[in-house]
Amino acid sequence: MKIDENKSLHRYHTFHLDVKAKYFTEAKSVGELKEIISSDIFKSNSHLILGGGSNVLFTKDFDGLVLKLSLPGVQVQEESQDEIVIKVGAGVVWHELVMHCVAKGWGGIENLSLIPGTVGAAPMQNIGAYGVEIKDVFHSLEAVEIESGKTRTFNNNECEFGYRESVFKKALKDKFIITSVTFVLQKEAKVNTTYGAINETLASWNIEHPTIGDVSRAVIHIRQSKLPNPEEIGNAGSFFKNPTIASKAYEALKSDYPAIPGYPQEDGSVKVPAGWLIEKDGWKGKTIGQIGVHKNQALVLVNYGGGKGGDIWQLAQEILASVKKRFGVELSAEVNIV
Repeated sequence: MKIDENKSLHRYHTFHLDVKAKYFTEAKSVGELKEIISSDIFKSNSHLILGGGSNVLFTKDFDGLVLKLSLPGVQVQEESQDEIVIKVGAGVVWHELVMHCVAKGWGGIENLSLIPGTVGAAPMQNIGAYGVEIKDVFHSLEAVEIESGKTRTFNNNECEFGYRESVFKKALKDKFIITSVTFVLQKEAKVNTTYGAINETLASWNIEHPTIGDVSRAVIHIRQSKLPNPEEIGNAGSFFKNPTIASKAYEALKSDYPAIPGYPQEDGSVKVPAGWLIEKDGWKGKTIGQIGVHKNQALVLVNYGGGKGGDIWQLAQEILASVKKRFGVELSAEVNIV
């Protein structure tokens, strides 16, 4: 077990902030992971489990142990005429997995192309985009319990998936470390083009009968046109969740703002795009020193280089207060604040 001290985290998170960890180590196998969590340095320090670092904002140096999960591997578990079940290591880069599956003709996650991060983080917040969520293709996951060091398997129901939520962000937060995720994918996939922008993109390419590869290319095209590349501009993708409000509250907003989009939910509430609210409130493209709100997507807060995490969090809080004051809608951060 190799422990680094005073380790720069600049390249380990997508905001690329100049922060350091008091201690840093990496696990490349379940055996190494269990050795680390049973060690004195792990037990005697606060700790942070890091995957791709694409959903975290460091507001200061981390005075504890950062554990980087780098568990590899994509293994076929079962295969039938119609389906294939694959088990994937938590450290596998999510987009690389999507590209691997598309190349193999395994459908189900092509709508989730170009989402940053690793496989282990995907079920924690039930990542989703363009009409698809992890829960739609999820079979099970394996996770190591921090207290006991034992491995446990969780099925779909046990993960308690919700909108950008799972049991690992609620009742079991900080109690387990996900080591692998198993997915059920389709060999003859029926593509999901319910999201309007996908249809528009495919139509512009004169594609009438899209494959999963076509859908993946369309999603990548859309995301690249809207979202900054973290390698070029530090960011964590969508910083805020889309809020769900009561139908009466939505109708009241619609009387004042007829163009406000709304998506009815099964419980009678309405989901409103946070990006629309933020943009309408005048924040889109606003720059404050070395940080700001991205010019093409109001959901994305950015570090142009040399920014501070505390300043980004302060900007986020100002946006929350401003949107609440104007629309009466409470937004919340999707990114984890450290």
